[in-house]
Amino acid sequence: MKPAELRAMSDEQLVLTRKDTIKHLFQLRIQSATDRLETPSEVRKAKKDLARINTLQRERELAALEGLSAEQLRQRLQEIDATLKKPEVPVERRKVRRARGRLMGLLRQQEETRKKTAKK
Repeated sequence: MKPAELRAMSDEQLVLTRKDTIKHLFQLRIQSATDRLETPSEVRKAKKDLARINTLQRERELAALEGLSAEQLRQRLQEIDATLKKPEVPVERRKVRRARGRLMGLLRQQEETRKKTAKK
């Protein structure tokens, strides 16, 4: 897919496209292990499409976080901490911890900016 096509998609469409691309890549890998692929370059194309989708989702996530105030960031951190403490909720802990780290970084940036403006 072209990047312009991906950018035109909504967040929900991107999630579905990502799932389809992952399934397609899995099928290609199985096919390459058992049979011969008609076009071996399809594996590379699927990987690049997946990377494009991941990058676009990350860009949108960061854009959404940039607009939040310090208090909203703190509230998000509390929600993430509560999610990590619930053992019955199946979560991908690595992704949750990464999100927590990003929020902490944004919060630190906002506090440093506030301190710099207060000194002036």
